[in-house]
Amino acid sequence: MTEPARRGFSRSREPAWLKWLLIGIVYLIVVVLIIVPLLQVFSIALSAGWEAFVQKALVDPDSLHAMWMTFVVSSISVTINIFFGVALAWAVARFQFPGRTLLISMVDLPFAISPVAVGLMFMLLFGRQGFFGSTLEEWGIEIVFSTPGLILATTFVTLPFIARELIPVMEAIGPDEELAAITLGASGWQMFWLVTIPNIRWALLYGVILCTARAMGEFGAVSVLSGKIAGSTETMPLRVDKLFHEHDEPGAFAVASILTLFALMTLIAKAALEHWVLASIKKPDADEL
Repeated sequence: MTEPARRGFSRSREPAWLKWLLIGIVYLIVVVLIIVPLLQVFSIALSAGWEAFVQKALVDPDSLHAMWMTFVVSSISVTINIFFGVALAWAVARFQFPGRTLLISMVDLPFAISPVAVGLMFMLLFGRQGFFGSTLEEWGIEIVFSTPGLILATTFVTLPFIARELIPVMEAIGPDEELAAITLGASGWQMFWLVTIPNIRWALLYGVILCTARAMGEFGAVSVLSGKIAGSTETMPLRVDKLFHEHDEPGAFAVASILTLFALMTLIAKAALEHWVLASIKKPDADEL
């Protein structure tokens, strides 16, 4: 039996009620867990009127500074992760060395550790009473309750995203094209920019989008390291938390709605990227026909 016939035979045995039941359950979960909360965020954000929304989200100095801090911390963290992810994927996919399997497993460690535990870990390392605290204080370097601490925590929790996207792609591509470029006289940089980067560009961009979304929404680790100092070390999630605990619900949801818009923009970029990748795969196949 051919594969299409086998798929058709399998579908024909499924009762229609089961299909629609499963589809209904999925849509119900999406509506209850995603659509309704999103609508509620914007509803409460605008409950006090448009002027109050603008004042709380787009005029308030502390909210504006929280947006700026979110942008700075996310940008630097994603940039660090790009270099780390490409270097790690290159090392793992192109070389065999002792501890390679352990290194691959360690990449997933940020997924396994609670972000709050990550913040406490860095606090014990870099705090004033921490392992490196006295040394850093002598050198005039401040990690805890400062921007470097936010960047460090955000970088750690987002570490796997880009690397995990690149490793399987580079392993699947193999080194043949790169070896051919070197054989034909290309330098290492020429080979990297003209052969490697074009081959991994979609996976790299996809990883950057996921990493950016995660970095913008990070709360647990940065809440421990930041001290939640308004106008200094607050990011947007921390600002939302502070306003909510001050019983300023319209203000909290106003800032949360801006953060939600950033998340939706990331989702749209992800969907567009998937469409472009699918189109780029189908186009060569159509040309061959």
